[in-house]
Amino acid sequence: MFKKILIANRGEIACRVIATARKMGIATVAVYSEADREARHVRLADEAVCIGPAPSRESYLVADKIIAAAKSTGAEAIHPGYGFLSENEDFARRVEEEGLVFIGPKHYSIAAMGDKIASKKLAKEAGVNTIPGWNDPIESAEQAVEIARGIGYPVMIKASAGGGGKGLRVAFNDKDALEGFTSCRNEARNSFGDDRVFIEKFVEEPRHIEIQVLGDAHGNVIYLNERECSIQRRHQKVIEEAPSPFISDATRKAMGEQAVALAKAVKYQSAGTVEFVVGKDQSFYFLEMNTRLQVEHPVTECITGLDLVELMIRVAAGEPLPLTQADVKREGWAIECRINAEDPFRNFLPSTGRLVHFKPPTETMWQADTAHRYGVRVDTGVFEGGEIPMYYDSMIAKLIVHGKDRLDAIAKMREALNGFVIRGINSNIPFQAALLAHPEFVAGRFNTGFIAQHYGGGFRSEDVPHDDEDFLVALAAFVRRKSRERAAAISGQLPGYGVKVGKDYTVIRLSNDGQHRHIPVHVDEFVGETGYASVLVGDKRYKISSPSRLNDIVITGEVNGQPFTAQIERGSARNPLALVVQHNGTKLECLVVSPRMAELHRLMPFKAPPDMSRYVLSPMPGLLVDVAVQPGQRVQAGERVAVIEAMKMENVLFAAADGVVAKVLASKGESLVVDQPIVEFEK
Repeated sequence: MFKKILIANRGEIACRVIATARKMGIATVAVYSEADREARHVRLADEAVCIGPAPSRESYLVADKIIAAAKSTGAEAIHPGYGFLSENEDFARRVEEEGLVFIGPKHYSIAAMGDKIASKKLAKEAGVNTIPGWNDPIESAEQAVEIARGIGYPVMIKASAGGGGKGLRVAFNDKDALEGFTSCRNEARNSFGDDRVFIEKFVEEPRHIEIQVLGDAHGNVIYLNERECSIQRRHQKVIEEAPSPFISDATRKAMGEQAVALAKAVKYQSAGTVEFVVGKDQSFYFLEMNTRLQVEHPVTECITGLDLVELMIRVAAGEPLPLTQADVKREGWAIECRINAEDPFRNFLPSTGRLVHFKPPTETMWQADTAHRYGVRVDTGVFEGGEIPMYYDSMIAKLIVHGKDRLDAIAKMREALNGFVIRGINSNIPFQAALLAHPEFVAGRFNTGFIAQHYGGGFRSEDVPHDDEDFLVALAAFVRRKSRERAAAISGQLPGYGVKVGKDYTVIRLSNDGQHRHIPVHVDEFVGETGYASVLVGDKRYKISSPSRLNDIVITGEVNGQPFTAQIERGSARNPLALVVQHNGTKLECLVVSPRMAELHRLMPFKAPPDMSRYVLSPMPGLLVDVAVQPGQRVQAGERVAVIEAMKMENVLFAAADGVVAKVLASKGESLVVDQPIVEFEK
């Protein structure tokens, strides 16, 4: 077994590999860019080597620097994680040529599966179901139309070297095929330097289901069941689960056996994933093979009780697989939510900056710890006070739960999301909460178009309906009563001026337009020692008990005998005296005051926010890479104004209306904050 390995990655996956290596008694070496000098994976590793500036093309993507770091520290093997160089056949070959071990598949397996056209031909030869299509490069748009007609619409036009949703179009007629082929080829040439395009049948109501495979150097290959990955936004996975709520045991077995056949055909050694598209009739077709560890591997670990990273390391060290296909278990149900640094209410724009508060829910299981089979797990590469840099992907953490069945797993995940505290940046937790509560998701009735179908117009706070919003009101009143009781108990108060607690309150729900809603609330039967109160909201009574302290952001307890987890804190951007309550993705911002104070509050004039329609504002933190206008220039609606770069994405800002530029308020190369003015137009 190896004595020391280097992890050629960053973030949560680097921390994940370090955790298993430590469990196995293997020393670890981290590599880091200048932007990651204080990162969590650097702190966790036994050694760390700086490999260059912040941009990944100058650090994490430079094979020479990584190999040099391994040699200088005495590492015997390199684990690539996912992304970066994990599926780079040249890197895998170089590692082996330098006398090191690549903890992943052999370079020839990566090469065989790296080209989408070649991999489909190989899959067909191995007896794997492939989608009807034209797998040779297509020379012209006219030829593309002829091929599409022959296959039958709808068809999917895809770049051979594509990935992450780039170089992909769906055509429903000749016009779509003509235009889609041209734009797809141009995008592929610009993004990948490879303009080969192929066409295949588009499967209607498709599900994205993948099979985890594991092979060793002795010719043994097994499959570890499937993962359901159909909940996607713009071809990026959002929620993954294992097993799938859709396929039958017979389909599972057939998919698994075909995945094993393909892995054997390329002499696969290590963990890998064979991805399939599955139609509404459970027909399934090969999509591609990911020759690396997947982001969503924890859900497979939960239901099988296996540590995939450990098995990858053991296989790379030459050990045979310690189990056969008959030994593979499928116990319970696991769900993973990707917690990303993005603002779902601003069209999921990246959100970078400092994590002022970061407190994940309490972990009750770790990786494949069979002593705690059901519970919560958090894989993360960040910590409170750390920075989310603009140079890399937006993932903050992976939240994983393991339940006895699917409904139990959903319930566990909703509670875990309720207890996940992230402040300083925005996250997609409200969106995840909405998905988990959606009746169609709960019923398992969804496909890859689920998010586009239900949230195609964007995501709004109204898209997270709470099943009992009066509970949030009652909770705010409960916390206010608790704080008043504590204030009244402070000694040394002047006679006649002591704090009056009272039982009657008004909860004022604050709104952006000044149309605040006043809700009378009565709080009685308060028992401070046990943290109990009976709260009446209208004709609904809530018996709330909670041991949480007033300065705790996460508050846990019971309401009417049922457990709950919520978040409450004082102060908001709108009002420093407000209480902000969050539960199941819904946020309540309110003032809890006496009835008399509520009467006076009604008389307060509404201060409208300033008119910013004359400005182009930065919708996110990022780097201003271009300003396309100058003072005095006449600009038409829809014309390009500026470009901001954040988290490997360029975001173009356009003029919302015709106008003349008065001032340019930010300079090219400047780091921007949210809502910072970039350009001002004349009145």
